[in-house]
Amino acid sequence: MKRPLSPHLQIYKPQLTAITSILHRATGYAMSIGLVLFVWWLVAAASGPLAYATFIGFCASGIGMLLLFGWTIAFYYHLANGIRHLIWDSGKLLTIKSAYKAGYFVLAFTAVATAVSWICILKG
Repeated sequence: MKRPLSPHLQIYKPQLTAITSILHRATGYAMSIGLVLFVWWLVAAASGPLAYATFIGFCASGIGMLLLFGWTIAFYYHLANGIRHLIWDSGKLLTIKSAYKAGYFVLAFTAVATAVSWICILKG
């Protein structure tokens, strides 16, 4: 069989719309996995001071802070991009130019909201 071969993905320039679509799915998975941390918090809070102190100790560690930071990014990105999808479902912002503007807005919102949240968290 002599079928034509598709060009490899590496020769294509990544498009923002494709990247935001992949990130939307990835952040959905990340938030689902992050629910384990949330359930641990609930169980620790219900189990008493020692279990809760263990949980807080983990969250205050470097790996815990990194996981929480990543979960914050995933939350804000998925929230903003989900709203973008709802706007698309209403029939608005469907041109390529509008899709790119909305995609850049989603990325900017994610960065600003994450930064503001973590500044508030770290300042206590």
